[in-house]
Amino acid sequence: MTYRDLNTPIRTIMTPGPAEVDPRVLRAMATPVVGQFDPAFTDIMNEVMEMLRALFQTKNKWAFPVDGTSRSGIEAMLASVIRPGDRVLVPVYGRFGHLLMEICERYGAEVEAVYTEWGTVFEPAEIIRKIEETKPSIVAMVHAETSTGCMQTLKKIGHACRERDILFIVDAVASVGGTEVRVDEWCIDGVIAGTQKCLSVPSGMAPLTYNDRVEKRIASRKKTERGIATEEELKQQSDIFIRSNYFDLGMLQDYWGPRRLNHHTEATSMLYALREGLRILLEEGLEERFERHAFHEKALIAGIKGMGLELFGQKEAKLPTVTCIKVPEGVEADSVRSMLLEGFGIEIASSFGPLHGKIWRIGTMGYSCRRENVLAVLGALEAVLIRQGVPVNRGEAVQAALDCYMKPAVKAPIEA
Repeated sequence: MTYRDLNTPIRTIMTPGPAEVDPRVLRAMATPVVGQFDPAFTDIMNEVMEMLRALFQTKNKWAFPVDGTSRSGIEAMLASVIRPGDRVLVPVYGRFGHLLMEICERYGAEVEAVYTEWGTVFEPAEIIRKIEETKPSIVAMVHAETSTGCMQTLKKIGHACRERDILFIVDAVASVGGTEVRVDEWCIDGVIAGTQKCLSVPSGMAPLTYNDRVEKRIASRKKTERGIATEEELKQQSDIFIRSNYFDLGMLQDYWGPRRLNHHTEATSMLYALREGLRILLEEGLEERFERHAFHEKALIAGIKGMGLELFGQKEAKLPTVTCIKVPEGVEADSVRSMLLEGFGIEIASSFGPLHGKIWRIGTMGYSCRRENVLAVLGALEAVLIRQGVPVNRGEAVQAALDCYMKPAVKAPIEA
C-alpha cells in the first residue's frame, strides 16, 4: 500500500492548548540531530536550564524539562515528593484540580480536597483555614484552570505554606509565559509548565523547577534506593522508594546535572524547539509578553460583548490567556465549533464535565495571541451564529475589537 505525502490543513488555533507553533520554532526543529552526550548538545541543555530560570523568575538550581506532555511533569513532581501516607491538600476549582487528586492518590497519598463552584476561585484565607484544619505535608493546586478560564492567586497561600513548612506544588501549565508566575516571590516549592500553551512549542516537554526544599525530600528517598539505609529504613523501603523510574526527579537530576548519567535518550528535536521558544520569549521580554496577552485579551472581550454574548466566570479571577463564553440558549455548542472549523479553519474549544456544551473557550496564547487571529475568530463566530439564527449585534464584534486596537495598550495590574 502506498501512502500519500503528509498534508495537514492550515488552521487558526484559538484553543486553550495547543497554541499555534511559532514558525521560528518549527525551523529550529529541523536542525540536525546530535548525540545526547555530544558537548554541543550538553551546551544546549545548559542554555535551556538558564533560560528556564529566567522564565520562572527563580534562582533555583534545578530547572529542566521532563520529556513528555505537561502531565508528565506534573506526575514527575508529585511522584518524587509524595511518600505513601502523606496528607496532600488539593483545592479544586475545575477539571485539572481533579487530575491532581487522581495522581496523588495513585502514589499513595491521603488526599484532602476543598471545592468551589466551577467558574470561581478561592479566597486565600479559605485555603489557609483548610491547611490549619487538615495539617497536610503538601498543598498541590492549579494556578490557571483552562477548564473554567479562572486563575487562582497564590502569594498568600505560598507564604502560609512556607511558614508551616509545607511543600507548595503548583500546576502552572496554562499560565507560564502568558502571565506573571513569580516562583521565588510567591514561595512556590515546585512548579510545572507546558510547552504547547504560552511558549508556542509543540506538546512533548514539561518544563519544571523546584527548590532545595524539594531536593532535600527527593534526596531522603534516594538514600534507600542506593542502599544507604538503616535496617529499619530497609524494612520500610517500599514506602520510601520513588515508585516511578522514568518520573524520578532524583535520577533526572543526575541526567541534567554535571554528572550527565544516562537515564533516557533525550528528545533532541524537542529540546531544540524549547530552546528556540524560550529564546523568542526572552527576546520579547517577560513584561512585554504579559502585556501583549492582556492587550489582545481586552480586544477579544470587547468583541464578544459587542456581539451581545456573555462571558462565563468570576470577572476578577479571569485567566488572561483563556476567555470563556456562555453558549446562548437553544444553540448546539458543538455544531458552532464544527462550522467554525469546517467553514473557516478556526478551532475553539468546548469544556469538560458540567460545563461541556455550556461554554466555549477561546485561547489567546503565545503565537496564537495576535491581532489577525482575534479579528478572525470574532468575525467567523458572528457569521456562524447568524447562520444558526442567533440574534447577535451584527458587525459590532470586529468593530469593538478594532476600537481597542486603535488605542495604545495600557498595562493592567497583576495581582500576585
